[in-house]
Amino acid sequence: MTGYGAFVKKEFMEFYRSHKLLIILAVFLLLGMMNPLTAKITPQLVENFMPEGMIVNLGEPTAFDSWMQFYKNVPQLGLVVLVILFSGMMSQEYSKGTLINMLTKGLARRSVILSKLTVALVMWTAAYVICTGISWAYTAYFWKGEILHDLFSAAVLVWIYGILLLAVGLFGSVLCKNAYGNLLITGGFVGVQFLLNIIPDAIKYNPLALVSRNMELIEGSLKFEELLFPIAVSAGLAIAFVIAACAVFNRKTL
Repeated sequence: MTGYGAFVKKEFMEFYRSHKLLIILAVFLLLGMMNPLTAKITPQLVENFMPEGMIVNLGEPTAFDSWMQFYKNVPQLGLVVLVILFSGMMSQEYSKGTLINMLTKGLARRSVILSKLTVALVMWTAAYVICTGISWAYTAYFWKGEILHDLFSAAVLVWIYGILLLAVGLFGSVLCKNAYGNLLITGGFVGVQFLLNIIPDAIKYNPLALVSRNMELIEGSLKFEELLFPIAVSAGLAIAFVIAACAVFNRKTL
């Protein structure tokens, strides 16, 4: 565990020195503020920019609109940034050859994988909590007293899906020696999920439901229990990808 702890510290320092910490916090901080603000000002912007004489009645924005922006922007923008930032988890180690000395000095290969996963999970969790907390605070300020269902459950689903993408990315970074191959693997994994939605029997197991059915939870038309299958599949796949990453790395020649 000493090697694991030292490598975790090294990964945090590299994440800080490469400015990736600043990038991920800035992006999710911006997303957290942008979601409720966009919902608040969109009707006014549409009204101001419409041609004279044309009237479009969008209605008064609500807290529901704010969270709709959240579950559109975070999966489409936030998760993309997350995947890109961590796409080179192993490629830099391969290109620089920094792992050879550490492994010959007794560092367990699984410690390398688990330390990189630990840092990725901590950074993703911290950024996502900040984003969600800011969105919640602004939404509560703009729309006092509005009650919505299962806000916490809906938010947790996106967090779980982010973990799944990090696990896939970790496996891809071990398998490929460059970030582009990793991005192709992660993109292909997401693409397969979209294709699975074509099959009616596969929809209730598809992890994609964790980032596509959140608003149904909030509006009360979907029960959390109906998403237990996608959650279980996501958790199982994440564990399987981490185990596969360890197995491949154990056999990989540096």
